[in-house]
Amino acid sequence: MIPTFLGSTILVFTILQLAPGGPLEQTIMQLQMGGMSGGAEGGSAATDMMGGSVLPESAMKELKRFYGFDKPIYQRYLIWLGIWPREIKHRDFTIPSNKNQVEKRVGKRDGQIWRVDVSMNDKGQLSVFEKDGTASPVWHASIDETTENGTHEAVIFQQEYSGILTGNLGKSYTYAKPVTEVMRPRFKVSLFFGLIGYFLSYLVCIPLGIKKALKHGSSFDFLSSVVIFVAYSIPGWALGGVLLVLFGGGSFWNIFPLGGFHAPMEVWETMSLLEKIINQAHHAILPVIAWSITSFATLTVLMKNSLLENLSQDYIRTAFAKGLSEKRVVWVHAMRNSIIPIASGIGYIIAVVISGSYFIERVFNIDGFGRMAYQAILDRDYPITLGFLVIVVLIRLAANILSDLALATTDPRIRFK
Repeated sequence: MIPTFLGSTILVFTILQLAPGGPLEQTIMQLQMGGMSGGAEGGSAATDMMGGSVLPESAMKELKRFYGFDKPIYQRYLIWLGIWPREIKHRDFTIPSNKNQVEKRVGKRDGQIWRVDVSMNDKGQLSVFEKDGTASPVWHASIDETTENGTHEAVIFQQEYSGILTGNLGKSYTYAKPVTEVMRPRFKVSLFFGLIGYFLSYLVCIPLGIKKALKHGSSFDFLSSVVIFVAYSIPGWALGGVLLVLFGGGSFWNIFPLGGFHAPMEVWETMSLLEKIINQAHHAILPVIAWSITSFATLTVLMKNSLLENLSQDYIRTAFAKGLSEKRVVWVHAMRNSIIPIASGIGYIIAVVISGSYFIERVFNIDGFGRMAYQAILDRDYPITLGFLVIVVLIRLAANILSDLALATTDPRIRFK
């Protein structure tokens, strides 16, 4: 599990960091557009002054520090994991060429102004001391660059170990909120639709697959197979669009709402508990159908073929030869072996339905997990993108374990020792 998690996160993290058009480039472009819109003459002067960039060097340095691009990529990854110290509360200052020690105000402590002394040794290393002469356990300092006249541009900062291993997924660039706060309500939406679609698929597909296997070759089997394969060939998001056209008003029936997770908040807050349940179910019917249509067809065919294969085995003929009833042979002997392929796919289906579907959420105007992740990729919102990656990878790993446990439970040949 750990190598899989590290491998997937390293791969995606590296691609995001090296891909062009990142948050730093987008911010610079926005500032350039703002400078140009302020007047052709002023914008041209600002651009020419920086050689094509509207930002002064100090602002560029601050932007790189904010987005983490002032560190090598391996340090950025380790900081994101939480096993490399993260620098926070930066304060820039200057050390004159004729001094080895300066005083720096760093904030307030206990209602008093907090000042520290920063000293530089002969090797150019900085140390931070409190006013009582003791080394500061909180503040650290380093030199960013040395100018031609010997002046040192330095920064003082605090350090903390904070990353995904400590439960900190970062702060969204777009929403200016912690990633967990942005994800939590949207994950609940995808979880709601995903689990409902998952349970409905199993409740319908297993009995339907059994009946198709027992009535193999009949008109029921033929007609249901036509419906199933037609449903399998239609993407969920396309079926969602068709359902909205047919049942969402307009030229046909006005039975279901056009989208949304539930009624608008100003209406939702005035509803009673029963009215909320009814309204939620009313909004959920069409998305759940679109969400589960693909797994519905797959599970039904898998259940039918698995049962047919087991009914043709020698041990089934032996059970019939011993005089056992058809009901006992099918439900006691054949069913347990036929359910093995279904059980082994439980984890995969859970991982798919919980991670959300951007297209279905977009069709039904649902602010869910998949739609959030897709928009984060377009906006180059790295904290949300990587947070989504962590959640999906953990769900997939947990789902694989669940599949193994389900397989061991249903297959007597497999045991964990």
